[in-house]
Amino acid sequence: MVEDILTFLNDWMWGTILVAALLGLGLWFSIKLNFAQFTYIPEMFRVLFDKRSISAEGKKGTSPFQAFAISTASRVGTGNLAGVAAAITVGGPGAVFWMWIVAILGGASSFIESTLAQIYKVPEKNQYRGGPAYYIEKGLKNRGLGIVFAITITFTYGLVFSSVQSNTIRLAFENSFNMDKWLLGGILTFIVALIIFGGLKRIAQVTQFIIPIMAIFYIILAAYVLVVNIGQVPTMFGQIFAGAFGFREVAGGTFGGMILIGIKRGLFSNEAGMGSAPNAAATSEVTHPVKQGLIQTLGVFTDTLLICSATAVIILFAGDYVGTDLDGIQLTQEAFESQLGAWAAIFIAIAIFLFAFSSIIGNYYYGETNIEFIKTSKPAIFIYRLAVLFMVMFGAIAEFGLVWSLADLTMGIMALINLYAIFRLSSVAYAALQDYRKQKKAGKDPVFYQDHLPGVDGMEYWRRDQSSEKEQG
Repeated sequence: MVEDILTFLNDWMWGTILVAALLGLGLWFSIKLNFAQFTYIPEMFRVLFDKRSISAEGKKGTSPFQAFAISTASRVGTGNLAGVAAAITVGGPGAVFWMWIVAILGGASSFIESTLAQIYKVPEKNQYRGGPAYYIEKGLKNRGLGIVFAITITFTYGLVFSSVQSNTIRLAFENSFNMDKWLLGGILTFIVALIIFGGLKRIAQVTQFIIPIMAIFYIILAAYVLVVNIGQVPTMFGQIFAGAFGFREVAGGTFGGMILIGIKRGLFSNEAGMGSAPNAAATSEVTHPVKQGLIQTLGVFTDTLLICSATAVIILFAGDYVGTDLDGIQLTQEAFESQLGAWAAIFIAIAIFLFAFSSIIGNYYYGETNIEFIKTSKPAIFIYRLAVLFMVMFGAIAEFGLVWSLADLTMGIMALINLYAIFRLSSVAYAALQDYRKQKKAGKDPVFYQDHLPGVDGMEYWRRDQSSEKEQG
C-alpha cells in the first residue's frame, strides 16, 4: 500500500515537472555559460590540485581535492552499480543515453550550484558551511525556504539515501556470501558510527583515501571487458542509440518510461542540480568560487560518463537483462561474473560495500551541515546521528522497491527547490565566471572578493578583511 502511494506520487512529479526542469534548465545554463562544462575541462584538472587554493593558515576548510572527494563519495555509490542495472532492466539500453544527457546538461547546473555555494559560504571555527539552504537565505533573502530545503536534504540524504546504500550492500552480500542481513546491518551500523562521530575532517580523510582507489580499479576492470569485447562495441552503441530513439519503444509505449528511468537514475547517481554536492563544495578553501564550480562539474562527468558507463558496458555485453528477477546490484554482479569469472561477483560485493559506505559518509555530512543551518544544537546533531544509524540498519533489512521509491520521491522534492533557487541566482554565477575569465585572460591566477560583483550582497566570507590571506598565495 505504501509503495503504491509512493509510485503514484513519483509518476506524477517525475512525469510532469522534473524532466522538463532538469533538461530545460540544464540546456539554458549551458547556453548562458557558453558550454563552460566542456571548454574548461583542462582547467578543471588544473584547479583540482591547486595548492594555492589553501589558505595561509592551512587549517580552515578542506582542500579542493578533499571537497571533490566528499561530493564524489556521495555521488559514487549504488547509483553507479545498482541504479544503472535497474535503469537498463526497466528502460533497456536506451536509458543509458538519457543518463548521459543528464550528466552533459547537468554539468552546467552543477557548476552554477557549486559556484553559488562558494560565493555564499559561511566561515565557522575551523571549517566552512554552505549549500542551497545558505544561498537561498543570503541570495534570495528567504530563510523560510532555506529551512524547508535543509529539512528536505537532511531527510533525503542523511536518512533515506543512507538506507538505499545499506540495502544495496545487503543484496550484494546475500548474493555472494549468503550473509545474514541482520548481522550485516549490525556490522555496517557500527562502522558508520565510528566515522560520523569523528567529524568532518575524518570524513574528508576517509573519502579521500577510498574514492580514487575503488574508482580506478572499477574502471580498469570495465576497460578490460571493453577490450576483450571490442568487436561488439559498435553493436552496443547501436543498441543504446536505437533504444533512445527507437520506433519499437514508441510503438510499445515504453519510450516515456525509458526516458524517465534514465533521468531518475542519472540524477540519483550524479546529483547534478539536486542541491547536494554544493554542501561539500562550500567546505573547500579556494581563491575563487568558480574553481570549486569547475571541480564539481568534473565530479558529475567522473560519476556518469566514466563509472556509470563502465557498469552499462558490462551489463550490455553480458546480456540477459530483459525480464530478469535480479534486483539492481545482483544483475551487475551476474554481468561481471559472466565476463570475468566467479571471482568477479565477490569483487563487486566488496566494491559496492566501499562505494556505498563512502556514500553514507558523504550523505551524513549533508544532513549535519543543514541541521547547523537551522540551529546550532549539539543535542540535535546527536539525535540526527542516531537516526542515521537507525536508517542504515533499516535499509539493510528492508525491501528493495520500497527503499528506492521513497528515495525517488524525496530526491524529486529536493531537486525542485534547488532548481528554483539556482535559476533565480544564476546571474550571480554568470558574473563570477566572467570575472574568472577576465583574470585568466590577463594572465592571473584568479582571486575573488565581494567587490568584484557590485550590487550582490550576502557574501560573508569574501570581504577583503575576511579573506586577505588569499593575497599571500
